[in-house]
Amino acid sequence: MSDPRYTIGIDLGTTHCALSFVDVAASDGENAELQRLPVTQLAGPGSVEARDLLPSFLYLPHGDEFPAGDLALPWQADSDAVIGELARTRGAQTPIRLVSSAKSWLCHPGVDRRAGILPVDAPEELARLSPLEASLRYLGHLRSAWDHAHPEAPFAEQEITVTIPASFDPAARELTAEAAAAAGCERLTLLEEPQAALYSWIQRSGGSWRKQVAPGDVILVVDVGGGTSDFSLIAVIEREGNLELTRIAVGKHILLGGDNMDLALAYAVARKLADQGTRLDPWQIRALTHACREAKETLLSDPSQDVVPLVVPSRGSRLVGGSVRSEITRDELNAILLEGFFPDAAASDQPINRARGGLTQVGLPYAQDAAVTRHLAAFLASQAEATAALDGFEGRQPAGASFLHPTAVLFNGGVFKSAELAGRVTTTLDRWLAAEGGKPVRVLEGADLDLAVARGAAYYGYVRRGRGVRIRGGTASAFYVAVESALPAVPGMEPPVEALCVAPFGMEEGTEAALPPRDFGLVVGEPVHFRFFGSTVRRQDQVGTTLDFWTPDELQELEEIRLTLPADGRVAGEMVRVRLQARVTETGTLELEARPSGGEAGWKIEYDVRGGQA
Repeated sequence: MSDPRYTIGIDLGTTHCALSFVDVAASDGENAELQRLPVTQLAGPGSVEARDLLPSFLYLPHGDEFPAGDLALPWQADSDAVIGELARTRGAQTPIRLVSSAKSWLCHPGVDRRAGILPVDAPEELARLSPLEASLRYLGHLRSAWDHAHPEAPFAEQEITVTIPASFDPAARELTAEAAAAAGCERLTLLEEPQAALYSWIQRSGGSWRKQVAPGDVILVVDVGGGTSDFSLIAVIEREGNLELTRIAVGKHILLGGDNMDLALAYAVARKLADQGTRLDPWQIRALTHACREAKETLLSDPSQDVVPLVVPSRGSRLVGGSVRSEITRDELNAILLEGFFPDAAASDQPINRARGGLTQVGLPYAQDAAVTRHLAAFLASQAEATAALDGFEGRQPAGASFLHPTAVLFNGGVFKSAELAGRVTTTLDRWLAAEGGKPVRVLEGADLDLAVARGAAYYGYVRRGRGVRIRGGTASAFYVAVESALPAVPGMEPPVEALCVAPFGMEEGTEAALPPRDFGLVVGEPVHFRFFGSTVRRQDQVGTTLDFWTPDELQELEEIRLTLPADGRVAGEMVRVRLQARVTETGTLELEARPSGGEAGWKIEYDVRGGQA
């Protein structure tokens, strides 16, 4: 297969998707010829337009809802679903037919992500989609839009980079990779969104990034997207006279972002209407939430607009003309988002956890605390020693510092189009730093908050060819597998387990690591389960490090794998002596291979979710 002409970057976002690309033949060194693809989509019934962003919404219309031809696109005459701008606007009127936040559902370990569960409260007669299928359809739409615009360079023949939150666990990464492969991404790489944003900043700087940062700098990337809040730390290191960027930490998976903000705005408007004597039912609240999303995006992207009207549809034909009207002002938006999501916080603060109800509706596991600033404080505190082992960082942290001191900050996500919100984060950081004798952070300018992630992903594909500036870092967590102790049965007590490190923090994608010589017993021919753990703070552990005790802050248990390994002629339940070898794939997922001591073929355990199987 010949080298592709383009490297394509795809931001598979919670609320928007975007596609950018680099023309490799027209690029040289760091001067990448980077472009965006206006995505052809339905803007209205029978109205086809090309727009910078593809809204991540999928609408499942009634069979008679649209006349023949109204849903036609250049590459298809009709469809059973609408994707993009028309899906978003029509779904705001009929939310029970709208699939949204598929990306958040794709990383939800509490549901079967291959099952038809979306929309979650749709009527029984409506065919539902799985989070995996919805993601596949968004990617399939982007592929069709690309092939329509570039028939001379088919999508399947190009090098594709799809972005994911830095905090995605291996299962969510694998599901994303599966959806991308099914959509035709044959040469696929996954890239963390905060890294993509930094790559975009580097590319847009035209080489001047080296003048904006210096050895010893720690760049904090604050990425608040439609569904998640991600924090990453990048260290600037000097090696052999050259500046290098090394990712040293990522935060936990925090389901907190634009979706939460839309709901907060909707409830604020609903309270305002209730004070005026108008009460909305749950269906109308859902419709109002979608309307608030559009109002929020309008106010954040258009500084000249101070008021956005809202229309909440009524239900039933007898109420035609009885739609409820209200509005959101810029002052209301800033007050709700500032105080609700970016309140003043202390560097010692931790996210607030409340007692949960025993029964809940099936839904996304949103963060219990909506304060991004408190989550940020907890992240920086947990990474206080992240630079301790880096050359050139001695003495950079004040003695006794309670949190890692960033020196620069890069914002990403449409939320930060609001200068007030970005300013609140900067002011909060500066106050924390001043209290411990640190200098104010520098804000790295020039980020494209809508297209940065897609642009950075395209540039990363170009960098992988040995051109431009690469951010080092490898895996965002250290990974461990549980090894059960061989002890006599004790009533009421589970056998103790050790956590065996199979992939250290920062292990590069596409590399393997053989564990130190040690035999383990592998049970074959009967159902077993494998427990995995991850850690973003234990940087010193190497392959083969064994832990017999750890705190909840050190290791977090990941979703277990249940399966039956083939006996291959052995007796069911037999324990085979094996040695282990781990590999991190190019897509950043973990593979564990168990090889029998005799040298025959072994068993491969991929950290992957397939209906509870490996």
